[in-house]
Amino acid sequence: MRILIVGASTGLGRALVRALSADGHEVTGVSRTRPPSFGDHWIEADFTRPATAAQRVADASAVPYDVIVWNLGVWEPTAFSPDYRFDAQPDDLTEDLIAANLTGLVLALRRLVPDLVRTAAPRIILTGSTSGLPRSGRPEVAFGATKAALNGVADALREHYRAERLSVTTLQLGDLNTEDDLDVPRAAAAARGDGALIPLHDVVDIVRTILGLSGASFVREIVMPAILDERF
Repeated sequence: MRILIVGASTGLGRALVRALSADGHEVTGVSRTRPPSFGDHWIEADFTRPATAAQRVADASAVPYDVIVWNLGVWEPTAFSPDYRFDAQPDDLTEDLIAANLTGLVLALRRLVPDLVRTAAPRIILTGSTSGLPRSGRPEVAFGATKAALNGVADALREHYRAERLSVTTLQLGDLNTEDDLDVPRAAAAARGDGALIPLHDVVDIVRTILGLSGASFVREIVMPAILDERF
């Protein structure tokens, strides 16, 4: 498969690039800066400038992708800490966050999906967050709002391209262990956080499962919190 991963330079995105490339897929990564480990299949794009970034990705995509993984997620600098205050967030920071997480997604998909649905089994995977679920228990307004919007994007895309059999999956992920990459044994990565963090290995396996499905079915949404997440 030809796979585009947006938000590919660190953490889960980098793990997906490595794992899916090792599986034999042709993977193209998108990020603001080029990671040293990337080869030729990489596109530089800053989605805080969504229209420019979306067009840059489209211009660099001469052949349709089979799969688009939208893994981009920006949050407030004080998010997930006692220092977060909604009324203290600067306007420009909030605008950039919404642009990267939501506006860029819509503008990029508008350019890429018409070619994507020409492939045999077109798939889109959107990396959401448990912070965007109803009654999530999280106070981060802009981040939570953009992640909550992903299901709306997914449902509308599925309906619009139902005849083309477009599969759209939203992964609602809890807190990830991004300290340990795939070189660390799964058991050791799972031990970090003592049940409060999800190893990247588990998410990579979920994505592999979705990619392995036939074109006759799709996974609409997966909610994947850490085992000791008290909100679930």
